[in-house]
Amino acid sequence: MTSLSLPVVEEQAFHRHFETELRAAAKITTLQINIGLRCNLACNHCHVDSSPARIAETENMTAATAERVMQWLSDNLTIQTVDITGGSPEMNPNFKDIVRHARSLGMDVIDRCNPTILTYTDTRKYESATYRWVPGFLAEHKVIVTASLPCYLQDNVDKQRGRGSYDASVEGLLLLNDVGYGKDPELPLNLVYNPGGPGLPPPQEALEGDYKRELRERFGIEFTQLWTITNMPIKRWRRDLEKAGKLESYMDLLVGAYNADTIEGLMCRHQIHIDSQGRLSDCDFNRALDMDTPGYDDKFLWDTTAEELADRVIATADHCYGCTAGSGSSCTGSLA
Repeated sequence: MTSLSLPVVEEQAFHRHFETELRAAAKITTLQINIGLRCNLACNHCHVDSSPARIAETENMTAATAERVMQWLSDNLTIQTVDITGGSPEMNPNFKDIVRHARSLGMDVIDRCNPTILTYTDTRKYESATYRWVPGFLAEHKVIVTASLPCYLQDNVDKQRGRGSYDASVEGLLLLNDVGYGKDPELPLNLVYNPGGPGLPPPQEALEGDYKRELRERFGIEFTQLWTITNMPIKRWRRDLEKAGKLESYMDLLVGAYNADTIEGLMCRHQIHIDSQGRLSDCDFNRALDMDTPGYDDKFLWDTTAEELADRVIATADHCYGCTAGSGSSCTGSLA
């Protein structure tokens, strides 16, 4: 069992909730790909420390790696969903090829989209790149869009993501609406909320009603669902909590709110995650902490199969309380 205990809760290690260990489900249905750490933002809650400066090949998927990932998908047709995250996934030049390939195999594709990217102009390395192509491309291939919008109020969004982020997010969401997202049942647009401070998300259903009312009345924005997620006490958010002297109280909150009913739906149990190099982890949070999938240290996606990854032991540590606190948290919102 791999365990990286946080000092503040050493006596309450996450794995002690299980008689043996946490294991994956009998069938792995999702491949989650962190295609790269390059992003046009540097949000203070980002668990992978993405930013515009993360441009190295060791942090972003190359064409050669993308080819191996696509071949693996062709060889593992039990995968139902390809979940692409980052960074801003659309900034990786291999994003389009992976989307096209997965869709050609009949797999659903999720793009974890930061809506500000749709209005962003990238001027690095002597060339300008815009991302106005994104909405049309996503709609053409019927990609499920999961867009991050941590609040429907400007001050809260700009505080987390930087000045101007709210206006750019609104413009990006309207561009998605323009091609049918959030309106056409075949083009779902799901928004993601995360708390601005050291607390648990409010009830998802009630908050969704607030989001829909406010965004519709203010801007005419339509979306499909709201998903609430908990901020993980790792990387930038952990450092912010430490500086504010709130890490211990936040961990106590997560531990005290542990809910066993969330375990069945934990995303790590139904997926395998790879980073931009193809290394295996149980989730994006574990990869951020350099936690390999147990038994697969220094191995890559193409060294195994979806069938072999079923029922595997899952690496846990005390940040896992972030997924099991209260109503639970996952890449598709609350769990219980």
